Amino acid sequence: MDDASPPTDQTASAIPPAELDALTDKLVEKLKSVFDPEIPVDIYELGLIYKVDVSDEKAVAIDMTLTAPGCPVAGEMPGWVRDAVLTIPEVTACAVNLVFEPPWDPSLMSDEAKLELNMF
Repeated sequence: MDDASPPTDQTASAIPPAELDALTDKLVEKLKSVFDPEIPVDIYELGLIYKVDVSDEKAVAIDMTLTAPGCPVAGEMPGWVRDAVLTIPEVTACAVNLVFEPPWDPSLMSDEAKLELNMF
């Protein structure tokens, strides 16, 4: 009988936790540097960032959305996000995917964004 069993945590990162925490802080800082040109709030606080994955090689994959599918900067914003993230020296690559499920709505905004836009 084979006693080999699969690892219990297949999503564990090879990046040490303290290093991953520091990289996460840098990623958030860079995401907060990108603004929707029609709204005076950054894309992170607007809730446009749905997922950020960091591989063991420090390649970053981001799923993001837009406030509206017909957003005039739809073709440009993923490049802005990629360019901002690639300024982090540790990041080896960055792919930004636009997704529209679930659709964005104002409930995804942070309290900070809602205050900035007087939406309370």
